[in-house]
Amino acid sequence: MLSPTQLGTSGLRISPLILGTMNFGEPGKGHQGDWTLGIDEARPIFKAALDNGLFTFDCADVYGVGACEEVVGALLRELAPRDQYVLATKVAMPMGFGANQGGLSRKHVMEGVDASLKRLGHDYVDHLVIHRHPHGVPLHVEVPIEETLEALHDVVKAGKALYLGASSMFAWQFAELQLTAEKHGFTKFISMQNHYNLIYREEEREMNPYCARTGIGLTPWSPLARGILAGSYKGGFEKGSTARSQGADQKRTEALYRGEMDFKIADRVIELADKYGKTPAQISVAWLMGKPEVSAPIVGVSRVEQLEQLVAAADIELSAEDRTHLEELYRPVENLLSIGFS
Repeated sequence: MLSPTQLGTSGLRISPLILGTMNFGEPGKGHQGDWTLGIDEARPIFKAALDNGLFTFDCADVYGVGACEEVVGALLRELAPRDQYVLATKVAMPMGFGANQGGLSRKHVMEGVDASLKRLGHDYVDHLVIHRHPHGVPLHVEVPIEETLEALHDVVKAGKALYLGASSMFAWQFAELQLTAEKHGFTKFISMQNHYNLIYREEEREMNPYCARTGIGLTPWSPLARGILAGSYKGGFEKGSTARSQGADQKRTEALYRGEMDFKIADRVIELADKYGKTPAQISVAWLMGKPEVSAPIVGVSRVEQLEQLVAAADIELSAEDRTHLEELYRPVENLLSIGFS
């Protein structure tokens, strides 16, 4: 059973693992449609999560183009009282081809949040996360950050979101957002959902130290590097062994992970898993959970047994020597934000 933890220095308590919900929704709908689970397949996973003390759920409007929120909201309403779970969703990504159906303008923030709440069947979300920086949303104009921050502040003051978070941007951009919010008396962000795992550690240079210094909780996405660190690719992108790694998601994974040491590091994870009698996924998550600046990694699962294994990873204590063994092969890679989109 997982024990609650504090999200940064905020008053919000979350589970030390967060269930990522990208793969729940309507099969065939959205960019992850070929590995999406419907509501009946998702139900036992959500029940097992709650039974094991995993009560924090991370969603986004763009997952399944809204279908994910519908499933997540329905299951949470069915399975638990509102005050016994923490629900996050995101806004920013394009939800259609209309001029204002994406981005972080005041118009889309207001309309997007209302649409999310309607799909979720909730009056409010605990945690509203901007999916990227106001200037980092594909195909949308660079919105003045003051416009975005004021709109988000108004969402909080209207009671539609209790806390704000951000995701994947440069550290200087996040610092600028926080300082601008402070200057104007707007609601500040309490979390950073960034791209961080054993084979992509560029966030250790600036973002992670900045968040640690300022009390921002880290909730990293892709702790298993889209399956590479769980052994899904068996040493090469052409060797995918799961529905996700054999489908359209393989191209996305190849675009994100281009380091020369990626699969060598993954081999060390497998080696250490054998030593501990654990799975590679458990070792990878345990490594992240052992980082003091990390509040909770966001994990994705497709089966109850996967969830139970990751919950058990919270009890794994890697020695300093083992952590060094996992980390020492890493070589700097190009920051994905500097060449496009992370």
